[in-house]
Amino acid sequence: MSTLSRIQSQIKPQLNQLNQLIATTLRSSNELMNGIIDNYLATKGKQIRPIMVILSGRLLGDINSPSLISAAASVELLHNASLIHDDVVDETDMRRNQPTINGLWDNHIAVLVGDFFVSSSLQRALDTADLRIISAVADLGKLLSLGEIDQIYNARFHHIDRDAYFGIIDRKTASLFVACARMGAYAVGATDEQIAPLLDFARDLGLCFQIKDDIFDYLPGDKIGKPTGNDLREGKITLPLIYALDNGTDSDNAAMIELSRKETLTSAEIDSLIAYARRQGGIEYAAEQMQLMRDRAVGRLTAAYGTPESNPAVADLIDIFDYTIARDF
Repeated sequence: MSTLSRIQSQIKPQLNQLNQLIATTLRSSNELMNGIIDNYLATKGKQIRPIMVILSGRLLGDINSPSLISAAASVELLHNASLIHDDVVDETDMRRNQPTINGLWDNHIAVLVGDFFVSSSLQRALDTADLRIISAVADLGKLLSLGEIDQIYNARFHHIDRDAYFGIIDRKTASLFVACARMGAYAVGATDEQIAPLLDFARDLGLCFQIKDDIFDYLPGDKIGKPTGNDLREGKITLPLIYALDNGTDSDNAAMIELSRKETLTSAEIDSLIAYARRQGGIEYAAEQMQLMRDRAVGRLTAAYGTPESNPAVADLIDIFDYTIARDF
């Protein structure tokens, strides 16, 4: 049994409640909407984010709290809303090897379905009757949008450096993991003082989650089961290439920097940049950064909440982190 499967099995009752609540929340009087959503929900992702909500609640309180499931549902609904809207923006026809909503229907319907998910997320946050949770959802929606806008701006104006990259992934990905930890902890009555080390852990986890996703774009497509180079095709320069461009010393470096600033890249040019990132150790550097963040995050977590041997919730959170940086898709 994989690490993720083991954790899922431990919290299976809570995940079943979560998925039932999501399905009930998204039910409407409109048959078209119901059909689109039923098809969408038939293919679930790994649900890492609601799992993070539940594990954070278990770390600091009662895992059977009704507010915990409502908070997890709120996060998952907002996350899926962002995916639906991202597919429209990126003109993506496939996700998880299945047609996207805009691929099956059109952008108009996809945007409306995404909006329906956003409103449903707010409904479930209201169930908790905790203004801190409602505020966390509202703040998260703003941060996710700003992260995407930052990325578009940087791609369009070729603002490429390590600090800008980490600023983007902090808002567009790490903010979601921080919100999961915050909402899970609040749902079981934890205080801000109790959750501070957990939020630091969650931020590092979210950063590593995005770095790992970005690494996939530089690997051969047959290794990960999907086309690579999509980020570069959209003008997005991520950590492996940033490192290579900043630290490359060979005769190709100047040409690669110039190439990375082009408005539109051909497939051959994308292949050249990917090869350069690999050749200059960009993938290894990104992997090293993940390991450093993992060790820092685990140190903070265990110092605040106990060792994996003494606290099963700590052990599972560490396992989620290790799964994130070891996954191959």
